[in-house]
Amino acid sequence: MSDFWIFMAFTAAMGLSIFLSLPIVYSKRAQGRWATGLNAAAIGILVFLLADIFSDVAPILYPNGYVADLDYSVAFGVAFVVAFVALYIVDNLSRAPAPTSAPAGGTAPVRPDSGPRTTALIIALGIGLQNLTEGLVFGVNWTLGALGILAVVFIGFFLQNVTEGFPIASPFLGNNSNRRLSMMVGLFLIGGLPTLIGGAIGYYWTNDMFLVIFDALAIGAIAYVILPMLRVAFRPLESRELSIARNKLVYIGVMLGFVLGFAVNAV
Repeated sequence: MSDFWIFMAFTAAMGLSIFLSLPIVYSKRAQGRWATGLNAAAIGILVFLLADIFSDVAPILYPNGYVADLDYSVAFGVAFVVAFVALYIVDNLSRAPAPTSAPAGGTAPVRPDSGPRTTALIIALGIGLQNLTEGLVFGVNWTLGALGILAVVFIGFFLQNVTEGFPIASPFLGNNSNRRLSMMVGLFLIGGLPTLIGGAIGYYWTNDMFLVIFDALAIGAIAYVILPMLRVAFRPLESRELSIARNKLVYIGVMLGFVLGFAVNAV
């Protein structure tokens, strides 16, 4: 077997480790309070990914530690805005139109939130862009022959990708009727397969501007999707007491999700 195919086998193991979270997503415990906690943990993981991705691209944006490189900074800003605005447009086009008028004596019509499929797809796309850059990093280190760094990169990305299944599945938790296995597998592939694409590119070629643009696209996508997830997480419940109890669980879940992301990345 050639060196390239050995490399791709390791890259596939790293990218497709996202599927290791599938049994937990489909467990009977992923309901009720567990679903709320897992959703909150998913938000925490996404917040960590924002910090993690920016930490990867920051040395390129600030080569002297504090003075920004103008070309890279402009490219980063433009790519971030493109990703954020593009997902906003897709998200809003996917929503059902709101009623044009309120019923007699009723309240003003409210435009419904996007469905779980659209939200999960947006999350998967954002994670996929992030995993593409991880594949690039892995490919570059492989060609450099830095075995020590390579082992750390592989283990870190492998474990991190395991946690990325939860954000993708989070819009479906507590809603069994929408969690078709074929659809979930497709979403996980959208999140995991770009690792292989990035790996193949990084094996033969890499470029700092390429990394900056795709990191910015990933940050823009993840930043956008966190907002509706927070809105749903803190949506008022039937009583004030239930809302307070749920909010405490969300705070704890977000914190634990961030700590989990940090812990697996530090291994």
